[in-house]
Amino acid sequence: MKLAYAEKKLSDANLEKLKLRLGNKSIVLIGMMGAGKTSLGRRLAVVLGRKFIDSDIEIEKASALSIADFFKIHGEAEFRKGETRVISRIIKEKNSVIGTGGGAFMNEKTRAKIKEKALSIWINADFEILFERISRRPSRPLMQNKNPRETLKKLIEDRYPTYEKADLSVMSKDVPHDEVINQILNAIFDYYEKAEVKK
Repeated sequence: MKLAYAEKKLSDANLEKLKLRLGNKSIVLIGMMGAGKTSLGRRLAVVLGRKFIDSDIEIEKASALSIADFFKIHGEAEFRKGETRVISRIIKEKNSVIGTGGGAFMNEKTRAKIKEKALSIWINADFEILFERISRRPSRPLMQNKNPRETLKKLIEDRYPTYEKADLSVMSKDVPHDEVINQILNAIFDYYEKAEVKK
């Protein structure tokens, strides 16, 4: 669901109202690598007084391997299985903000668990912004090929139709993180306001 909302800072009163409406339901951030899920997730967790969980870090802890090494040793198919198991575990955590890997939401079972247990937010971004950010970290496993630009375009083409199934969508731009956090908070607030009206 794409919502129109103001980019102004949410008032303290409305922030408290938002927290009450969320209850202990977790927030799951989905989107492409380079969209800013981790950096935004950490800040969002602080604002909401929640803990932040990065699914990739949890996978690394569980496997005792870096994501890059896991891909090299076991391949993407095994990584996706491990990712599904880890997200199935951490999605049970309450009062958290969870950042997921770019492919996590593509798994139907994972998507269903997120839908059941959490509020999903697609952190969207334009191609050039994503590519510029990804280029700063050339170690990303899916970009280890001769034409990373085409790889990214293909991933966007494949994934965006599924990402659109998230509860909310917010654009990540080259602006201060606080501005994007304001957008996210306004989007969540409007989401619950519209839900109240429908009752």
